Amino acid sequence: QLQASGGGLVQAGGSLRLSCAASASSFANYAMGWFRQAPGKEREFVARINDAGWNKFYQDSVKGRFTISRDNAKKTVFLQMNSLKPEDTAVYYCAADPASGSSRQPYDYTYWGQGTQVTVSS
Repeated sequence: QLQASGGGLVQAGGSLRLSCAASASSFANYAMGWFRQAPGKEREFVARINDAGWNKFYQDSVKGRFTISRDNAKKTVFLQMNSLKPEDTAVYYCAADPASGSSRQPYDYTYWGQGTQVTVSS
């Protein structure tokens, strides 16, 4: 139900824009999050946006560099990533949470996309 895209290989300091398209008509009822998982590490929270798009949360390490947004008419959530660093290298996943709030825990998210690889070279 969630299809992530936009990953790729980029040099440090570069930018990428990830997209996550949903198929469900109820997309506007879900908060959406982005997570990432680097090799050998646990999946970690990156950003979250509420259903209406006005409340956003970020992991401290990406604040000021990443921006989450959504277009409910197109049933898509975005992650604009600027000033990328090698430590941002990971598989990035989008996920949907039916509850309100500000959860950063993967287990609170009901639906997951398949992941898109982001590789930042130094």
